[in-house]
Amino acid sequence: MKSRILMIAALALSAIFLTVSCAPGHGYRDLWVQDTDPVTITVTTTFAGEDEDGRIYRNAVHEWEKESGYKVRDNSTSSDETFKMRVTTAFEAGDEPDVLFFFNGADADEFIKAGKVVSIDEIRKDYPEYASNMNDSLIGKSPADGVRYAIPIRGYWEALYCNMEVLEAAGVEKPGPDTDWNEFLEDCKKIKAAGYIPIAAALGNIPHYWWEYMIFNHQSPESHLVIPSSNVDGIGLQWQAGITDIKTLYERGYFPANTLYATDDETFAMFMDSQAAFLVDGSWKLGSIVQACTVNEADESTLDTERLDNFDVTYFPGNGGRKSTDLIGGFSMGYYITRKAYEDPGKQAAAVSFVEYMTSTKNAVLFAQHTATALKEVPDSDMQQYNSLQLKAMNMMTGVTSFTGAVQDLYNGECRVSTFNEMPSLVTGRKDISKAIQEGLDIYHESE
Repeated sequence: MKSRILMIAALALSAIFLTVSCAPGHGYRDLWVQDTDPVTITVTTTFAGEDEDGRIYRNAVHEWEKESGYKVRDNSTSSDETFKMRVTTAFEAGDEPDVLFFFNGADADEFIKAGKVVSIDEIRKDYPEYASNMNDSLIGKSPADGVRYAIPIRGYWEALYCNMEVLEAAGVEKPGPDTDWNEFLEDCKKIKAAGYIPIAAALGNIPHYWWEYMIFNHQSPESHLVIPSSNVDGIGLQWQAGITDIKTLYERGYFPANTLYATDDETFAMFMDSQAAFLVDGSWKLGSIVQACTVNEADESTLDTERLDNFDVTYFPGNGGRKSTDLIGGFSMGYYITRKAYEDPGKQAAAVSFVEYMTSTKNAVLFAQHTATALKEVPDSDMQQYNSLQLKAMNMMTGVTSFTGAVQDLYNGECRVSTFNEMPSLVTGRKDISKAIQEGLDIYHESE
């Protein structure tokens, strides 16, 4: 009888210990006793493809499940406008995931204003070490309320890719950190005179990058993210000057002859085939260049390294208050924890553990590679694992003086039609630039 009483007491003490140990803030949140089925959290990300990001993500999920004992019901899909709509619809229907990898700009305003995601600061009240490996000053604040919600794993940059074969044939050096806009125009003149296309761009399809940088070249990092109140205020006049500069490039014949109706894929092919010298695009385009230099896309060992060595990436030449080393870039996406999951006692610890694991230094480095990172400390990497273009991009990053987000991410939707979709009419003079800007601003301010 006495031994039976002692055994019951021992079991009771064990239950108390496990309850306390697993409570938030006690540092034992990975301890899990599975008397029933493991806790499963739903996760939605953009890492659904068979590309490297998708492989890294799936491997990380598998490792986390193995280490933590939790499970993931993955609803990841590709990133596009349909993805944004699905996420928005899910929140409206009360069917949001427990963890979400999503944009941290205006696209998240609706569910942030509705209080459906939890801020980093609130989570840190229960889990003080949450995102402690990240530099808070680099974590974007929501434009809806100025609060940080999403933890980034990698950033992006937009810069000037170069076909070195064309530059060498035209007797032009690669633009550097001190190359200004006037020098760039002289380079384009030489490239055209040598029989090449200076700039690969499809103005009738994807004018985004030129729209952004040409406006930025009349501003500074401090003023670029301000939407004009009208086409004739200070910022509005800067927008006019920037789009007028695109018109000037067009009139000088620095874009492909078919730039008004070509697709982005077609002008990219011109760049890859050494018909064009320059290409302005984002850090994500680096993978497309590498892929185009790979004989068998499914086999990385078939990379034509000699061909890849022909490409480089550098700073977009600056003008006025913007230095060439001031790049469009930043951290446009990150991991959110939803209010529904955080207030669920059975899911809170699992959701926090998952985000901590996916944004750990080890995994952030795997995802970031040649792009920007918000990590406080970046560990030394084995440089042999990177290709020549990635190494050139990493070298460029060491000289960056600032990252400024894309103002077009704030100025999205129908308001962009009059200057994005109508770019062919603007550069040919069929439509007035000032009036087109005002049309877009009217739509933007009506929706505020």
